[in-house]
Amino acid sequence: MGAPSSTYRVQFTPDFTFADAAGIADYLRRLGIGALYASPMLDAREGSTHGYDVVDPTRARPELGGDDGRRALQKSLAEHDLGLVVDIVPNHMVVPNPWWDDVLAHGQRSKYARYFDIDWSSGKVLLPVLAEDAQDEPGEHFVRVNWRRGNTELNYRRFFDITELAAVRVEDPEVFEATHREVLSWGVTGLRVDHPDGLADPGGYFRRLREHFDGWLVVEKILGPDEQLPQSWPVDGTTGYDALREICGVFIAPTDAFAGDFHEVEHASRRQVADSILVAEVRRIARLVRDVPFEDACQAVAEVMVNFPVYRSYLPEGLRYWETAVRRSKSPAVRALDEQVRADPHGELATRIQQTSGMVVAKGTEDTAFYRYTNFVALNEVGGSPDRFGMPVEEFHQRAAVREAQTPQAMTALSTHDTKRSEDVRARLAVLAEIPDEYLAFEAEMSKRHGISEPSLNRLAWQSLVGAFPITEQRLGQYLEKASREAKIKTSWVDRDAEFDAEVAAWPAKVLNEPEVSAFVERIKAPGYSNALGQKLVQLTAPGVPDVYQGTELWDFSLVDPDNRRPVDYAVRAELLDRIESGWLPEVDDSGAAKLLVVQKALQVRKRGLRGYRPLRAEGPAADHVLAFERSGVITVATRLPVGLARQGWQGTVLPLPHGPEWTDMLTGRPATEDLASLLEKYPVALLVRG
Repeated sequence: MGAPSSTYRVQFTPDFTFADAAGIADYLRRLGIGALYASPMLDAREGSTHGYDVVDPTRARPELGGDDGRRALQKSLAEHDLGLVVDIVPNHMVVPNPWWDDVLAHGQRSKYARYFDIDWSSGKVLLPVLAEDAQDEPGEHFVRVNWRRGNTELNYRRFFDITELAAVRVEDPEVFEATHREVLSWGVTGLRVDHPDGLADPGGYFRRLREHFDGWLVVEKILGPDEQLPQSWPVDGTTGYDALREICGVFIAPTDAFAGDFHEVEHASRRQVADSILVAEVRRIARLVRDVPFEDACQAVAEVMVNFPVYRSYLPEGLRYWETAVRRSKSPAVRALDEQVRADPHGELATRIQQTSGMVVAKGTEDTAFYRYTNFVALNEVGGSPDRFGMPVEEFHQRAAVREAQTPQAMTALSTHDTKRSEDVRARLAVLAEIPDEYLAFEAEMSKRHGISEPSLNRLAWQSLVGAFPITEQRLGQYLEKASREAKIKTSWVDRDAEFDAEVAAWPAKVLNEPEVSAFVERIKAPGYSNALGQKLVQLTAPGVPDVYQGTELWDFSLVDPDNRRPVDYAVRAELLDRIESGWLPEVDDSGAAKLLVVQKALQVRKRGLRGYRPLRAEGPAADHVLAFERSGVITVATRLPVGLARQGWQGTVLPLPHGPEWTDMLTGRPATEDLASLLEKYPVALLVRG
C-alpha cells in the first residue's frame, strides 16, 4: 500500500463528526485530495476538540459516531477514491480511565500496573489534584495531594507537564497489542504517529509497528535544520515541519534588522523548564546515576537535557548529539553520567534521559522561548530556527533534491494543528523582512500610544495583529492570554499576575479600530498574498506528500490552537470550487478564491504523479525573485520577495523553458512564454504542463 498523492487534515470535534467528514468526501475528491488525514479517532475524553486525550484505545470514539460511523466514513471515502490516514497516540492516555482506575484500586497487583510508567519504588501513586490548602487524601494504592506537588514529586511519567496524560509503556509487547489492536484492524491507508520522542525506544516501536502495518507511515518527529531521521526507522518520513521551514524560508528576505541573541533566550527558557515544571522528571532520572551525590546528579541531568542541540538522541544512533550535550555541560557529575550512559546505551538511565530531553527542548524552546524571543515571529515555528533569516534559492533546490532522493514519501506541511500561526499569517509577516525600517517605525510609533509594558509580548502583539488582521477582539485576546502565560515572564498558567493579565486583556479593544493598523495591513496585504500563493504552490508540487490543513485552501489567518480548530465553512468552499471548475479565473483578492484555484489545479496535477527534481533558473535583472523547478514534465514558477520586485518589475527577465512541445499554464489555460512579465501577468505563480 503506497503513499497517497496528498492529504487533507481534519480536526474531529463533537461538532465535526465522522458523518460530517463523510459529507465532504465529494468535495475533497473534486479538490484533488488523495486521502483524508484524520485527527485521533479512538475514544477520547468527553468534549475533547483534539482527540489526543485518549481514554479507551479499544474502540472508535462514540461521541464522533463510534465504530458504525467510522465504517460508514471509510465506505464513503472509498466510494470517492479517497484513502484514510489516522493520527495515533502511542505515548500516553488521559487519566482517569478504566485501566488507570484498576491500577489505583489494586496497585501493583493490577493486570494494568505494567501498562503505565509508574515508579512503584516511591510508594503510592501521587495524584496532584487537590487545592493548595487541602489535606492529603490517602487511598488503597494512591494519595491525592496538592496540585502544585505534581511538578516536583510526581511518580509516574506523563506527557510533558500535563499530569492528566499518563505515559503508556508501549515498549511492552502486551501493552502495544492492547493499545494498537483496534486501529490496526481498520485497514487504513496510513498512520501518523504522534510524539515518538516520548517513547522509551522509538526505533523498536516503529519496527514492531511495521511488522503489523504495511501502509504509509509518517512520524511527528521535529528535526533540527541539518538533522535527518535515524536510518534504522522503517518509516516513510516526518510530518513535514522540516519542509515547512525550508519552503517558508525561501520567501523571507535576509536581513539583520530583527537580529538578537536567540540562543541566550532559548537556553534560559530550557533551564527554567528543567528547574520548575519538569523537576519531578529530572529527580527520577537523577536517582539512577550511581556514585555521585543526588543534588549533583540532578544538576548534571538537567544540564545535559538543556544543552541538547536537537530534541533527543537515539543511542547508539545520534551519538554526536549526546556528545555535544555532554561537552556543553559543566556540572562536575556530567562525567559520571556520561560514562554510565555510554556503558549501557539501552539501559534505564540512557532511556529516560533521552525520552525526557525532548520534553525539555519542546517546552523550553517551542512553548517558552518562541513566546519570549519575538523579534520576527514568522520564524518562530515548530522545528524552526529564529536565528536563520531567509533561505537562498540554491539551498532550497539542494534540500528539495535531497528530500526527493531520500524521503520522497515524507509528508510536507505549511499549516498544522500545532503550528504557532497559519501559513498565510507567516506569508504576510514575511513581507516585513523586505520593509524592516518601515515596520519597526510603525511598531515604535504605535507602541508609544498603546504599548504593552512587557517588551517581548509587545512585539509579539503587534506582529500578531498585523499578521492576522482582521481579527476579532475575542480571538486576539485569547491568543495574547496564552502567549503571555507561555512566556512565563510577568505571568504564567501557574502563577498569575492579575494586574498584568488585565493590561493584556484590555489591549485588543484599544488597537483593533486604529486607522494606522488597517492602513499598514493594506500596505503589506498584496505582497503577502503573493507569498502565500507562492509557498502553497511550491509545497503542493515539491518532493514529498503535501498536506492541506482544514480550510487553508482559502486564506486562513489563524493563530495557535485552539484558534486553528475553528469550524470550516465547506459550503462556501464548494460554491467557489463550482465556479472554478466552470472556468472562472478569480482575482487575487480577499475572497481567497485564487488560492483555491492554485490548490485545486496543483492537486489535480499531483494525482498524475510527480518524480525527480530539476532546478530551473531565471535570467535577467529580477532573476533572484523567481523560484522554479521541473518534475515529471510539470514546471512550478513562484514569485519571491515581491516588494523588491515591485520596485523594478520583470522587464528583461526570462525563464528559459525546457525544449520540446509548447507549455501551457494550468492556472490560466494560456500558452506559456519565457518572458516572466507575460507569464506572471495574471497571478504571481504559474503551473506549466506540456501541450
